[in-house]
Amino acid sequence: MKKILALSAVVLMLSFSAFAKDSKKGSWDGWVSDEKCGAKVNADCAKKCIGAGQKMVFVTDKDKKVIAISNPDALKGHEGHHVNVKGSVKDGALTVQSASMLPDQSMK
Repeated sequence: MKKILALSAVVLMLSFSAFAKDSKKGSWDGWVSDEKCGAKVNADCAKKCIGAGQKMVFVTDKDKKVIAISNPDALKGHEGHHVNVKGSVKDGALTVQSASMLPDQSMK
C-alpha cells in the first residue's frame, strides 16, 4: 500500500511539473504583426494584412521570437504597434490579458 501511495505521489508531481512547464505567465515587450510578415514588422503592412485575414502574431523585442496570439481581439487596434503585453503562453500561443502602448521605436 505504501508503494502505491508513493508511486501515486510521484506521478502527481510529474504531472504537475509537466503542466507548469507547458504554461508560462509573464509580461513581454514587442510588436503586434501579422503571420505573413512575422518579425519584419511594418505598421501599415500589419494593419492591411490583418484586415485582409492574416493571423495576428506577437514579435518579442528580446529575441524577435514570433508567437501566435490565441485571442487577437485583445490586441485589436494595436496592429503594428510597440506594446507591453501581460498574459500566458501555452502550446506556443500567447493569451493576452492586457496590453499597453510603449514608446514607438524602430525594430532593432
